[in-house]
Order: sequence, then structure tokens, then C-alpha cells
Amino acid sequence: MATYRDVGIVLRTHKLGETDRIVTMLTRGRGEIRAVAKGVRRTKSKFGARLEPGMIVDLQCYEGRSLDTVTQAEIIAPYGERLVHDYGAFTAASAMLETAERLVEEREAVPQQFNLLAGALASLAHREHDATLVLDSYLLRAVAIAGWAPSFVDCAGCGAAGPQRAFNLASGGAVCYSCRTPGSSAPRPETFALLAALLTGDWDVADASSSGARREASGLAAAYVQWHLERGVRSLRLVDRTSTLETSR
Repeated sequence: MATYRDVGIVLRTHKLGETDRIVTMLTRGRGEIRAVAKGVRRTKSKFGARLEPGMIVDLQCYEGRSLDTVTQAEIIAPYGERLVHDYGAFTAASAMLETAERLVEEREAVPQQFNLLAGALASLAHREHDATLVLDSYLLRAVAIAGWAPSFVDCAGCGAAGPQRAFNLASGGAVCYSCRTPGSSAPRPETFALLAALLTGDWDVADASSSGARREASGLAAAYVQWHLERGVRSLRLVDRTSTLETSR
């Protein structure tokens, strides 16, 4: 077994024994890894606070058969520490971390997923945009990288030029009248425009959107992601939408 260095984003932790933790991380070079951080629950642990969800760290690990072992961790970006003081940003980050864990495979490097998550956490930590917009943009772009890119303009079924007026999860987004099937919804045109902006990172359009479009877009983005994951993302139920609602007052 050998040691290695990598940069990782802490996705989740859980207790192991009396003083240790198992840390799940998305790394730039190795994909998802699970590693034991020994003694981090002790008061005098030298790197316990560095291995909290949302933190980006420079790691040194010892490779094991099923679990690696963290031997060194230095903070690169203390996003987790900043996000805990803003409930809206914290709940959005929690949903992103859970989604990332579901989308990536263990020990399969996907640098695009790493870079996307790191950028989204930075945006939340620096309050660059409304937290729910950052979350929804992350969700749509993450599933697109995973191979399920939605269409919000042209028909996802036959490719007919848009804009279209209906939305269907199973078909992959916007659908024309001919491809529309039972269960399709009919979002407002502004919602389609917002979803397209979130997918492409057009923040001028996204930041100028109405609260009604944001609520509708959030519902469709969450449904789309969970449809393709084939399971729910529990943290999405806890996301604080207060900031979005306040924009309509």
C-alpha cells in the first residue's frame, strides 16, 4: 500500500468508534474516496475541524483495501466554516454535497464534477447570488456532466426548434405538442428561460428572474435530478427558500 496526495471536498462524515470518523470526499484525481480520520473527535485533534462537510483540503492519505487513512489535511478553502452561519446557504450546500455523492463513483475521477462543486460552494460562501439559484444551477449542470443534459428550448424528444411550452422528466426537458405525453407540465415561458440560464451560467438572466419563476424552476430542477438518480435527495426537503420568497415582497 502507498501514500498519495490529492485535493478533496468533504461530502459527509460519520462516527467510527469513540474518537475516529469516516470521511467521504470528492477528490480531483481519484473521484470519491472514503478514509478514516483517526482521533479527529478528540478535543486536541490537529485536523478535526479541517475535515467537516464543505471544506476543501489538501490531503495526504495512506491507501487501504477498503478504507484509506488520512495522515495529513491542510485547508485550501474553509467554505464549510463560512456556510454554517447562513442557514439558507448551509441547506443549499448540504443538498449539493449529497447530490455529488450520489452522482460520482468511488475511485473514478471526474474533474468536471469536482470543479463544478468547488465553484458552487465558493459562490455560496461569497454570497455571489441567491443561494437557491446557485443550488439549482449546480443540480442542472451536475446531471448534465453525468450524461443527462436537459433541454429547455428545443424539443428533447424529436429536436423540433423551440421555444416549447411543455416539460416532461422522462423525455429530458422541453417537449413539443407531438412529443408531449401524459404527466407533462406546462411551465411559464419565464421559467424555461430561467432554467436555460441556470444550465448555461447566464447569471444576468438568472439574477433578474421573478420569485414565481424561481419557485417553479426549483421544483423542476429537483424533480429532474431525482428522476435520474432514481432516489430522493433528502437534503432538498430542508433547503431554505426564504430569500427567494422575499424577492416578491
